[in-house]
Amino acid sequence: MMTRLSTYPSGPSRHLSQYRPESDEEFAKRLGISTEAVALTRRSDFIDLHLDSFIPPRLWGYDLQFRHGSFPFAGRFFGHSDFVRALDGGLTGGLWSITTNPFRSAASRWRVFLKNLTRFQDVIASTQGKYRIVNNLAQYHEARRDGAHGCFLSIQGGNALEAAPDGPASIPGQAIVRVTLVHLTNSVFGVTSSPLAGRQANNGLTTKGKEFVQQLNTQRILVDLAHINPKGFWDAVAVSDRSLPIVATHTGVSGVCPHWRNLDDAQIRAIADSGGVVGIIFANQFLHYKNGPPDGRIVIEHMRHVLRLVGDEYIAVGSDFDGAITPPADLRTADAYPRLVQHMLNEGWGQERIQRILGKNIIRVLSMIRPGTPN
Repeated sequence: MMTRLSTYPSGPSRHLSQYRPESDEEFAKRLGISTEAVALTRRSDFIDLHLDSFIPPRLWGYDLQFRHGSFPFAGRFFGHSDFVRALDGGLTGGLWSITTNPFRSAASRWRVFLKNLTRFQDVIASTQGKYRIVNNLAQYHEARRDGAHGCFLSIQGGNALEAAPDGPASIPGQAIVRVTLVHLTNSVFGVTSSPLAGRQANNGLTTKGKEFVQQLNTQRILVDLAHINPKGFWDAVAVSDRSLPIVATHTGVSGVCPHWRNLDDAQIRAIADSGGVVGIIFANQFLHYKNGPPDGRIVIEHMRHVLRLVGDEYIAVGSDFDGAITPPADLRTADAYPRLVQHMLNEGWGQERIQRILGKNIIRVLSMIRPGTPN
């Protein structure tokens, strides 16, 4: 069943406090997909590995508790998500990022990170229990049983912790579950995969970077190798605790679209060998190739490549919503996630495979690194 690309979800609930989900039938009609796709999404654990929707509140006071339309960006760069649309889309959990401003001093990055951590925790606390901070798998399952979305807090740009007195151990309350080692610029830890790498493009992790990976392992924080250059990737694999998984939370794959931002087959195999997962990003700029499909089928193509290479146990969703990306035309808002499930069904994938991709795979990873103890 094909989606209607001109149909952008809007939905009835304007504010999270008044949130009421539509029926499966109403929602399916609004999205232009089958009721089966909506029902499967809603009965699944669905955890997005990379949500950067805390950027708009920091930049211009965007209120995550209101349902927003895609105006003025029409889903390009920003306007993808908020708490209401994420619930509509079926998300039961997410790895929500606090992104680092690399142009601040090291001391300022640490101070601002602590401020933003508290601010984000306060935002979640104000959702009247519909969203809940969780930092291990047991807490996620408890939140799920209580009907809450589980927020795993993460860092995009490990140099936020450069001036932390005890490195990752300084993070209050073990609040952070995942750290992306580097972002779009080089740092004290290593080199970005982006063109901003400049003359350091062939360098890998620094001595501090290798130590940082080991510190993250000690704190049971997921090491995220999205954004890092190839040499740094392999340096991180070499020094990482082999009993722990590594991940790339939001990426495309070079086997479908060769690009500096994407992982090659050897890197994908290394992540799978560690027991980790590869989260496929929704960014057209990294996914699309000439004459490729114009809609969410392009995400499926990247997932299919990982599937054929290492199996469906190592695939996940890492949208990067509100991370200044332009998603495929039918996936530009968070309430459109079931359209991706419809594409999976159209591909002929069964329920078990789809549920692994939506949530079971990252749940397995979290069971390896942050199982927690049920209350």
